[in-house]
Amino acid sequence: MPQSYRHQKKIDSLNIYPAFTDLMSNAFMILSLFLLLALFQATDLNRKLQSASPIVIDEKSGNFKFPSGSAELTLPLKLYITKQVIPAIEQVVKEKQGAIEFVQVIGHTDGQENNMASNLDQRLETVAAGQATVKVLTPGSNTDLGLMRALAVIQEIRKTGRFRKIEFKAYSAGQLYDASGNLASINRKPDESRRRIEIRFIPPGKKQ
Repeated sequence: MPQSYRHQKKIDSLNIYPAFTDLMSNAFMILSLFLLLALFQATDLNRKLQSASPIVIDEKSGNFKFPSGSAELTLPLKLYITKQVIPAIEQVVKEKQGAIEFVQVIGHTDGQENNMASNLDQRLETVAAGQATVKVLTPGSNTDLGLMRALAVIQEIRKTGRFRKIEFKAYSAGQLYDASGNLASINRKPDESRRRIEIRFIPPGKKQ
């Protein structure tokens, strides 16, 4: 056997580049497959929530009656939350299992001015953690009041102990948006059509 042939054969036996490229190609294909599966799963989860319409508690319907300037839940409102709202949330959670990151509760008010001295800066975290009720809070604006009402609804829902694996987050839109979701015009008169609570179901990857 010629010496040059033996030398070339020895070099070929030491050349691991083809095997390395094959390994990298296979790894890339596997990674691409996992990414596609994750994308399909995320798309499926979002599709599941497309039919989950917000639950709206509005004062105009007669089911949403906070005292003026207050976040205190009246007895009729408590009963409505217990008999109508909570079962509706349970139904969505059951139907959209695994497709809900958290439940967003948004308080909306009308444009009546609120000029009290707020204590939310001092006590808000305590109430949000469930260590005190909303009654200890004093709103200094409609934004404060909307947040307090959202927290009051969340506290009433949590009292049932039926949503231990679902996170509820309180938000406030104050007087900013009308019932159709458009930016509201300036109106300082009482307007029950704008006073409402919206409960929305947020899918994974849409954290607020």
